[in-house]
Amino acid sequence: MTQKRTALPPSIFNDVIGPVMRGPSASHCAAAARIGRLARDLMDGDPRSVSIEFDPRGSLATTHADQGSDMGLFAGLLGWREDDERLPRAETALREAGIGVEIRITPFDAPHPNTYRLTLTGRHGSRTLTALSTGGGAIEIIDVDGASVSMDGGCYETLLFTAGTPPDIPSPGDIADTVFETGFRRGNGTSFLEIKSSAPLPGDLIASLKRAQEAAGVRVLSPVLPVLSRPGVTVPFLTCADMLAFNRDRGLALWELAAEYESARGGMSTADVVARMEELVAVMERAIETGLGGTVYGDRILAAQSPGFARQLKDGRLLDAGMLNRMILYVTAIMEVKSSMGVVVAAPTAGSCGGLPGAVIAASRSLGYGTDETVQAMLAAGMIGIFIAAHSTFAAEVCGCQAECGAGSGMAAAALAALAGSGAKQAAAAASIALQNIMGMVCDPVANRVEVPCLGKNVMAAANALAAANMALAGYDPVIPLDEVIAAMDSAGRSLPMELRCTALGGLSVTGTSKAIERTLKKG
Repeated sequence: MTQKRTALPPSIFNDVIGPVMRGPSASHCAAAARIGRLARDLMDGDPRSVSIEFDPRGSLATTHADQGSDMGLFAGLLGWREDDERLPRAETALREAGIGVEIRITPFDAPHPNTYRLTLTGRHGSRTLTALSTGGGAIEIIDVDGASVSMDGGCYETLLFTAGTPPDIPSPGDIADTVFETGFRRGNGTSFLEIKSSAPLPGDLIASLKRAQEAAGVRVLSPVLPVLSRPGVTVPFLTCADMLAFNRDRGLALWELAAEYESARGGMSTADVVARMEELVAVMERAIETGLGGTVYGDRILAAQSPGFARQLKDGRLLDAGMLNRMILYVTAIMEVKSSMGVVVAAPTAGSCGGLPGAVIAASRSLGYGTDETVQAMLAAGMIGIFIAAHSTFAAEVCGCQAECGAGSGMAAAALAALAGSGAKQAAAAASIALQNIMGMVCDPVANRVEVPCLGKNVMAAANALAAANMALAGYDPVIPLDEVIAAMDSAGRSLPMELRCTALGGLSVTGTSKAIERTLKKG
């Protein structure tokens, strides 16, 4: 995966658990919406037309229409958020707004399987933008008008377009105490001063900078991430080994270490971290209840399965699997809400949104716990996710489904161990065991929809997490430390053929039945 050149440490709420969204895929739908909103800002809120190019060697060339990329990008260009209830009609709304769209499959030197190359026109002329969706809703804009940049949507980006090289580039402290980076960027026939800040620059300050730089125009790109970057960001650890060393004399639970990490990353109190996770857990619980009530949506493969499972479970017609049956029920309910364009939390992605919350909420309720314990378990999961985000990826387009359902399973294993009262070391062992069990899992969605075998893989993620947690709680030796497992998983995933990494060109996605279902769905 292309690493962000800003090299900021990941955030639990930016990069691991979230966004709150609608649509089948975080990396295709939510990320595209965020890219679209930034592109809209670049055009001063008034794009008139957009040309979208996808490289035929990437995943978007074959999936952009069916996995939500077009819908998300169109919604973003309209200024809509990734959880907006209007998302399914974004294409129609774009046409009604008079914004012209052209989509082309064009060979170019795309640095990532999820690369968007946009050419936008508006009342002030045209701009170009190249952006990456790097997994789980995370993004990076790497090029504006041919100038190399690194924008992840985590701060305010003020661009002052100039006629030439300014005599002096002001340092961040000379502008405002919220500014943490400045730089001059030169592109194809254009140049601009880029100012990154954790808060909007006052209008009079922008006006004075515009005069000083002899700027011909100013654009302000607003943040699209919930946790903003700011000056002087440091975190206490970024590997599992460093976390355990940090905790050697502290004896903190894994969720407390997660709260301390996110507090340092986001500049918020640990109480605020816990409160934010509580909000996300509430969304997850609502998704379960919605799914159990039955969902209906035209453009999907599977009818609602969870209500029938619930009836069979209640009537005693299923094999006794203890809390695992409740996990299967909850995982299925969440996945069905996702597939019917309901609101879910990407955890760590939309394609894997069922495994982690389904397992944790089911276990918590089965054990008679309340919201506090569930929130703490989800924070523990988020800490494991930080290590994956920092040293690998959540993008199936880069590393296969092991980066999505596999990562979610490792996070869930740690969360379940934490629910059972384990220490941080034991919870990390559970994550290591779970991740070892899913090495090499491919991404091959049937009919280009994130349903089959995605539902089964989410269920498997929960079952694997439960088994790994119990193994760790029983004292099983994981042998390979978590950091090394993450590195091995990353290497194995990148070794997968392109056809087995979310391109709908291999595995189950090219079976005769898959192609027949795809044809049927396209007929409506």
